[in-house]
Parts: sequence; C-alpha cells; structure tokens
Amino acid sequence: MAVNDPSFASMFGEMPVFMQFFFAIVVILIVGGIVSGVTRAVSTGLSNQAAELLTEYCQIVSKRTKVSGGDGDSSASTSYYITFEFANRSRTEFRVTPQDYGLLAEGDFGYLSYKGTRFKGFDRHAQNQYDSN
Repeated sequence: MAVNDPSFASMFGEMPVFMQFFFAIVVILIVGGIVSGVTRAVSTGLSNQAAELLTEYCQIVSKRTKVSGGDGDSSASTSYYITFEFANRSRTEFRVTPQDYGLLAEGDFGYLSYKGTRFKGFDRHAQNQYDSN
C-alpha cells in the first residue's frame, strides 16, 4: 500500500482526536439505537405471545390514521388505529388492519378480543349492554 493512499483507515488516523472521538460517539449512538429498537420489538413480541387472550365488552370511541413517508419519490404507508372504551371508562388503542378499520364505526358496541397489545377481533352487537347493567 502506498504512503499517499487515501483509504478510509488512513484518513481516520489523520483526523484530529476530537473528530475521532465525535465519530466514535455517533457510531455508538446509531448502533445503540438499533439494538434498543430490536430489543424493544422482541420484548413486546414475547410479552404479547405470553399474554392470555382477553374478550371484553366495550365501545369504539374514536378512529384515526397515521400516514408516513410519501416524501419525494418514496411511497406513503398508512397505519390504522381504533380506540376502545370499557365499562370502567378506561381506554385502549389498537393498531388494526385496513379491513377492520373500514368495517368498524365510532359508537359501535361489542366484544373486543385482544392479546397483550395485539388486536384480535371485534364482535359488534346492535344494542348497548352498558344500559342493561
């Protein structure tokens, strides 16, 4: 290898110490963020897998979408969310499929099935059973 070879290793070695330190910190932060994200995803997945399947009577109180991407040449993607309110007035929001989002309406009453943070289904009922209690 020639002495004047402009390879990455030789450029890094010629950088001032503060720039080497800054570069190392940036790399550590990026790798740490990736590891943290993967750890969180695996933890949530395992937690959902271990959770029991619950079915509770509730009402759909809101629906929303979140669009991400779509800048310049990239394509956009849409996430769909529905918020459910239980008899004790607590609320939970679940990400749902576009099909479920389209079939369910605000104000619907029924039985929500979920496992951890995963939406499993909603069985709509024509009548509010809260009033009969």
